[in-house]
Formats: sequence, structure tokens, C-alpha cells
Amino acid sequence: MDQNREKHSISMMCRIYGVSRDGYNSWRRRGVCERRREDSELFEHIRSIFDRHDGCYGSPKITEELRKRGIYVGQKRVARIMRNHGLKAVKSRIYTARPGMYTHVYGITCKIEGIKVSRPNQLWVGDVTYIKLRDGSWQYLSVVMDRYSRKIVAWSLSDRRDVSLTLSSIDRAVRNRGHHRELIFHSDRGSEYLSGQYRERLRRYGITQSMNRVKNMNDNAFIESFFHQFKTERIKRLAVDSAEQLRSIVIGYMRYYNTQRSHSSIGYVSPHEFECKINC
Repeated sequence: MDQNREKHSISMMCRIYGVSRDGYNSWRRRGVCERRREDSELFEHIRSIFDRHDGCYGSPKITEELRKRGIYVGQKRVARIMRNHGLKAVKSRIYTARPGMYTHVYGITCKIEGIKVSRPNQLWVGDVTYIKLRDGSWQYLSVVMDRYSRKIVAWSLSDRRDVSLTLSSIDRAVRNRGHHRELIFHSDRGSEYLSGQYRERLRRYGITQSMNRVKNMNDNAFIESFFHQFKTERIKRLAVDSAEQLRSIVIGYMRYYNTQRSHSSIGYVSPHEFECKINC
């Protein structure tokens, strides 16, 4: 009786949807639909990219990486598959300016307002961030970035935040990239960058110094964004016990960031790839 009722229901459904009984039976025999099989295969590619970048890539960047592999698929589908399998990229929070941070106006002006960066070694940006070790001590990381390609051209690490730290990173940047006419170096109004020793070093290299406008930290948003990415993708996910371990982490991340990590603002390629395209 139940079998007859099921057959009758199937017949009615086939008439409603305009399909034959044989077609319906064939569909049932096929088991998992083609779409689900494709999603399963696609997930393996998504997971390999996600793991390769240590969980730092979301659906936009993974979609671009898939296209580089010759797999053309929509971002919404990638996002759905990631969501279904619990893959969620780590995210950083971008710094927002807070009014009233400065009470004094210094003589160095902001020279990058409205600037159009069109080539490497036109504008370098720098800053210093702090990193706390497990024992409660602090390490300070000074970085110089080429704003055109987002490439980190030099960095220095120290247990002291002073002018020696920032001098070390700018000296390395010049050694790595050479001297360039009309090069601007931009930073915040930290005391390390305001010191007479640092300003004299920039003059010796022929570099024009630029600093944030008063009460406007967003002038240096690119380097702030880098520090947030670095801390979110590495430091906050690891227990850093020593300065030696931290140095090893920084070396590995800088290599990854410059040669593998893609950036949406430069066409979903790494800084190294972006500069290679220009130079070639």
C-alpha cells in the first residue's frame, strides 16, 4: 500500500515538473549531484590556499588565487563553501584617528597630501611598533615601506625605542634600494623621527622628510595597516618567548609578505610580483 502511494506521489510530481519517470529514476541513481561534487573538489583547492596563507585569506583573495590556477568561480560561491566548512580568515582592525593627540605643531610639514605615487622609490613610509614578549619585556620593530608596491624595503628590531632603531632601518633601506632623486620619507611625529640626528641622516641621503598633519594619523595609514596585519596574522596567534624567536618570526613574515601575500590594491599580486611587472 505504501509503495503504491509513493509511486502515485512520484508520478504526480513528475507531471507537475514536466519530467519523465525514467528521467527522475535516472537522477536518483546518480546520487550526489554534479554541483555538490564540484563544490567538494573546489573546497580542496580553497583549503590548500587557506592553509598556505595560514588562515589569513578571505574569499576575495582566495577567488583571485583560484583564477591564477585557472579555476574561474564566483566569490559568492567561494564564500559559501568557506562558510559551510567553517573557514574564516583572521581580520585586523584598522587604526582610526583620535582628535587631540597632539598639542604642539612641529616645523616639518606633510608633503604627501594629494600625492600620486606612480613608481617605486618615490615615497617611502615608516613607523615603529611595540611587541610584548611572554616574560613581560618589550621589543620594538621599525619598518620602511615603499608605498607604491607596499614592499617592506627594510626593518630593524631592538629592545630600545630610540633614534638608533630608526636610523638602522633607514640605513638598510638605502643600502637595499639605493639613492633616488626626489624621494620622500613620511612618518608620524615620533621623537625618533624628529631628532636632529635622524633629520641630518635624511638630508645626507638627499631624502625629503614629511610628517603627519597634526591630529591626522591617517596620513600614515599604509604602515599602520601593515602593523595590524602582522600582529593579527602572526603575533596574536603565537606565544613569543624570546627576542630570538621574535626575530625569526619577523624574518619569515617579511619574506612571506613581500613575495607571496597578495594585495587587492595592487591587483591581487605580491609586492615583489608587482615591482617585477613594472621593471620588466
